[in-house]
Amino acid sequence: MKGLAKGLGVTLKTLGRKKVSTSYPDEEIKMPDRFRGIQYVSEEKCIVCFQCQRICPTECITLTGKPNPDPEKRGRVLDTFDINFELCILCDLCTEVCPMEAIVMTNNFELAAYSRDELFKDLKWLGENTENIRQDNNNIGAPQRGGGKKA
Repeated sequence: MKGLAKGLGVTLKTLGRKKVSTSYPDEEIKMPDRFRGIQYVSEEKCIVCFQCQRICPTECITLTGKPNPDPEKRGRVLDTFDINFELCILCDLCTEVCPMEAIVMTNNFELAAYSRDELFKDLKWLGENTENIRQDNNNIGAPQRGGGKKA
């Protein structure tokens, strides 16, 4: 009986409070600054260094490069870039290691699919994922001027 009264007491206390739930599909959810969503890949910025592929703990990233078609320029250009979101844990390691910030996180999170094949995304899809790109990708929470005391 004492437990029942205690439970009803908690219910009555929270009965008058403001509701915190949202009507999700109708109302857009504002994600926090450090939210790790689906990646965006910029084909122009990528130098095909393979660092994102090497650091990925689930090995869900595969990429290939080809020699630069412009003989005046050195290096390689991105040929294919694929992410298997069936395996990806959105850990943000690929974006932190990229020296050119060619791969960045977005605040997009909706990846529901009826087939596992739909979770395999290619360079075209990742390049078109331009909504809600995180502005300050690698320096979230870092001091602005080296962390020293301001004069």
